[in-house]
Amino acid sequence: MPRLAGQIDVGKNEAILDSAVEVMAERGLGASLDEVARRAGVSRQTIYNHYGSKTELARAIAERRLHDVREVLEAPGARENVAETLTSYAGLLLDSVLNARGVMLYRMAIAAVASLPEVALAIYEAGPRASRQRLADYLAAEAAAGRLALDDPQEAAGFFAGMVLGRFQTPALLGAPLELTDAAVDRVAREATARFLRAYAP
Repeated sequence: MPRLAGQIDVGKNEAILDSAVEVMAERGLGASLDEVARRAGVSRQTIYNHYGSKTELARAIAERRLHDVREVLEAPGARENVAETLTSYAGLLLDSVLNARGVMLYRMAIAAVASLPEVALAIYEAGPRASRQRLADYLAAEAAAGRLALDDPQEAAGFFAGMVLGRFQTPALLGAPLELTDAAVDRVAREATARFLRAYAP
């Protein structure tokens, strides 16, 4: 059984996750945990003590990004500054298609659907699904406060993510070059936010 969060040594935990991403990027989700342990400088048993299984290890890798999502959506003033908050969230989404490790994790999850479906599902649930749920919860709160007019926060969250990622995610996953400068990322994030807010204006 994995340890409780409070029992995990933070430095060792980060070393395990960094090594797991590195090894899985090279060898796929079927990579040996022995190699992950070797690169992290821990024993295989330590990994099992931390996570219990490869599925939970993959889930922990995907959950890492949720910290950034929470910081954006739960920051002081986030509820009162909808445009700024959604623009920042859009920037995080765009970073996910520009970040080499993030793209590799998606590719690995897709490749694992047939052979390791439970691992692929864990990555989806802890990554994209959890991120969209956080956004849906934020949008529901904004609607309750009268700053947005929407009936289905889940649907609205999906629409927003689709506008932001639409023409970038597939090329990134297939290895096509993306010409997304910092200025372009900012422009896309702001334009998607502006269109979304016009669509759901109270």
